[in-house]
Amino acid sequence: MPRLSSLAQNLTTETAFSVLAVARSLKAAGKEVIELEIGDSPFPSTPHAKAAGIQAIEENRTGYCPSLGLPEFRRAAASFVGREFGIKAELDHVIVASGAKPFETYFAEALLEPDDGVLIFGPQFPTYIPNLQRVGARPVIVPLRAEDRFRPRPEQVAQFLKNDHRPRAIFLNSPHNPTGGVATGEDLDAIAELLRGSDCVVLSDEPYCHMVWEGRHESLLARPGMMEHVVAAYTMSKSYSMSGWRLGFAVAHPEIIQAMGKLINTSASCSPPFVQLGALAALEEDLETRNDYMDRFRRKVERLSDGLATIEGITVERPAGTFYVFPDVRVLCNRLGLTSHGLAMFLLEGADQSFGVACLGGECFGSAGAGFLRFSCAEPDEKIDRALEFLPEALTRLDRARAYRESHPEHVLEQPYPG
Repeated sequence: MPRLSSLAQNLTTETAFSVLAVARSLKAAGKEVIELEIGDSPFPSTPHAKAAGIQAIEENRTGYCPSLGLPEFRRAAASFVGREFGIKAELDHVIVASGAKPFETYFAEALLEPDDGVLIFGPQFPTYIPNLQRVGARPVIVPLRAEDRFRPRPEQVAQFLKNDHRPRAIFLNSPHNPTGGVATGEDLDAIAELLRGSDCVVLSDEPYCHMVWEGRHESLLARPGMMEHVVAAYTMSKSYSMSGWRLGFAVAHPEIIQAMGKLINTSASCSPPFVQLGALAALEEDLETRNDYMDRFRRKVERLSDGLATIEGITVERPAGTFYVFPDVRVLCNRLGLTSHGLAMFLLEGADQSFGVACLGGECFGSAGAGFLRFSCAEPDEKIDRALEFLPEALTRLDRARAYRESHPEHVLEQPYPG
């Protein structure tokens, strides 16, 4: 057997793709599965993006381009964040990569050292900690609270800056995956005040910037003095339904951009130019379609959250943002003797022989998510309705739950959830 590095041996992955594989395997075997596990869009890529991408391929825009990205796309992205979020940026503040996720890696490699403390609000996106492991940085996880509607609290930042022996960075995700929490302008003003004069830097992870259902999206980078403290990451995947195109961009101080450019140069080389030209067209010409998609997502979120709220044993409010619903299912878990991820897998595999619903247990996003489920709204409305019809009946099948516990001991709840 080959000898793998300790990093490769210990690296954790995004569980959504593992559950996706199980769901697709069951579907291939003939089971009907409603897929509410993966955070992908059910809509086609926006029309001007598709047309521009095809045209760029036909015009042979298929070779290498600068590692930082095409100047015309970087300029358009800078204009976009200024127009939409009030961020004062120029071309040299922008860098392009294959989605928002790579900026977790580039941020860590460009700005962190071993044993640097990094504040993370849990439950957290699953790839944050693996990307810190790459450089030996140290995650410091503080829990978001349902009673705060899963907003990050400035006092948590203050305590981190005061008490950690090397408080170097914060991973801030708003709107928040998996909970749907949204930081308000007042939250961000207070956090910015704490950061001024410090050595702390922030990865402001903003993939769901157009999925804010209460108020509007606010970026920490728009606050005065934050350009030297913040790397704001965006993606074309959610707003423009371009997940398979794999394109995102980040906005930061030009020195950080140049450092990240070296990292891209020595790894990915560059992002495909025809993809960037499709994304440019989306930013400049697909506003109407994007807004239509976001309104349809909002209605899906309301449909799913309101439906879940009627099921005995589930506690949930409409999320303030994202296309996820994050209900509290501790009562059900305690009743069925399953962890929350065990409950999710039971609904997929064990509750019915011919029908299943795929979702994720909250502990897929760290220990702070235990006792919750995450549902994505990325299915047609009629399938969401079928899932809502199935769940109340499935949750009463105690004999099947007992059989599932016996055949899957890894999902047995050893100690009841509090509360």
